[in-house]
Amino acid sequence: MAGSLNKRGRGGNEGLYWPGFVDAMAQLLLVIIFLLTVFMIAQFLQARELSGQDTVLSKLRSQIAELTEMLALEKSAKATLESTLAALGDDLKAEKKKSASLQAMLNDLKGKEGKAGSLAATLQGKLEAEKKISAQALAQIELLNQQLAALRRQVATLNAALEAAEARDKASKAQIANLGKRLNAALARRVQELARYRSEFFGRLRRILSQRSDIRVVGDRFVFQSEVLFPKGSAELTAQGKEEMAKLAAAILGLTRLIPPDINWILRVDGHTDSDPINTPRFKSNWELSAARAISVVKYLISQGVPPNRLAAVGFGEFHPIDPADTPEAKAKNRRIELKLTER
Repeated sequence: MAGSLNKRGRGGNEGLYWPGFVDAMAQLLLVIIFLLTVFMIAQFLQARELSGQDTVLSKLRSQIAELTEMLALEKSAKATLESTLAALGDDLKAEKKKSASLQAMLNDLKGKEGKAGSLAATLQGKLEAEKKISAQALAQIELLNQQLAALRRQVATLNAALEAAEARDKASKAQIANLGKRLNAALARRVQELARYRSEFFGRLRRILSQRSDIRVVGDRFVFQSEVLFPKGSAELTAQGKEEMAKLAAAILGLTRLIPPDINWILRVDGHTDSDPINTPRFKSNWELSAARAISVVKYLISQGVPPNRLAAVGFGEFHPIDPADTPEAKAKNRRIELKLTER
């Protein structure tokens, strides 16, 4: 009996819960439907607003395009007006210049007219004055004729003096030409005398140097091959080189005693290299090497008593070869020291 009551009581509670649950679900469904409705309305309104904004944007774009076109037209019209205005300004300036020129011409004509009137009056007065002094003018003309005759006589005298001066000038020119010939002859004798001493100097060198094959005469120069005097790539005289330079110094000293003191001679020492490039800490190019070798020879000759004022050192690098061929033999010929006895 008690068990059946308990079951009935629980069944009764479940029957009470179900309607409340259904009501809650119905209310929840209504809320959801309401929210969906609000969302759809909001979407519709938003879509409508966006559609309206697109329409307005399209209108604005078309208006902007129209304004841009109108602005371009305005700019073109402005440029046309500016060019027209500039042309009108130029025309105005030209007209002003013409007007000023015409005004100046008018003023000039007015001035000339006034001057013409005054000039006519002045000429009339002068004419009257000339009429009054015509007799005096005739007398003055006669006096001028006499003065002119005297002037002509003076001109004739001056012409005679000029002819005499020209004759003296011709004689002076002849004397100058004769002096020039004598001077040239004297210079030629000096050159011949120096050539004679050069020949004697070279002959003495040949005898002193014992006709070595690596020391020879080329034209008016005495040539030493570099190997006789210097190590390869160096400007320091070797022992053999100093010995040969000592012989050369003795020959120069003997020549110094023979050549008269009024002959201004000099012994030029020329340094030459081959075409092989050089780049060492001391010598950056063949210019430096050739000059240093020539200077070494000059310094040694001075140390042997040769007067420094009779010596000169010159470097030619590789630019004056004896043999232009690119062979070891040709390069050996081109590496040399040349001695040239010449006038300063």
